[in-house]
Amino acid sequence: MNDTLTVEQRAEAMEAKAIRDLDKAIIVKSRLFMLADADFSWPNGATLQAEKPGAKMLMGDDPRLPKMPAKPTLIDFFKYRFGPAQHLLQSAKHALKDGLPEKMVLACLLHDIGVIGFIRSDHGYWGAQMVEPYVDEEVTWAIRAHQALRFFADEAAGYPYPDQYRRYFGEDYVPDDYIKADYERARKHKWYMSARMICVHDIYSFDPNVTVVLDEFVDIIGRNFRQPAEGLGFDDSPSAHMWRTLNRPTKYL
Repeated sequence: MNDTLTVEQRAEAMEAKAIRDLDKAIIVKSRLFMLADADFSWPNGATLQAEKPGAKMLMGDDPRLPKMPAKPTLIDFFKYRFGPAQHLLQSAKHALKDGLPEKMVLACLLHDIGVIGFIRSDHGYWGAQMVEPYVDEEVTWAIRAHQALRFFADEAAGYPYPDQYRRYFGEDYVPDDYIKADYERARKHKWYMSARMICVHDIYSFDPNVTVVLDEFVDIIGRNFRQPAEGLGFDDSPSAHMWRTLNRPTKYL
């Protein structure tokens, strides 16, 4: 790109290129996207191509999304793919101020990674699976277990049942049986308090007057998150495919 262009001209040029790239691509939503809208239709590739002569199914980067580095890091995903992360940042800051060990500060930073990066349903299980190859085993276990523990109060540990949940789900909400079973197993586990600390430092108020920046946790991430040299999604870990999917969510196959 011409170095003499102004910032505004560069932005306009990038937007124009994205539009050209989009004209050449057929973007089809995955079934999971469609189910969220109760849409059971099946996109016909031939029909879509007929509507855009010369266009091909998207098999690379989505031109509508920010370009990711060739070897993306966790921080890159926070910047370019995750949704608003103040909740996680505030939770991690809360844990840091309370003197929790660094790996548990990281657990608080990542505990809802499934929600802001992947999916809400069973987000604790998804989030734990995403980070399992890259963090301490206790961190993974705590993130997974918080999925169940957050529905059960532990006043002695400093965790009352959240008022927010009463508003969200109603006074008569009863967790699913698998959640109850996981809660009972977690209560007996050696790392119970680690998972419970995620709940304690979960900031249910989502304070709009507090802003925490990711830069405050760069060193903690560096010491406690095993960044693959190939980049998240391009190593051969059991969860690499999840990071690739988040990187290119509209890749056809």
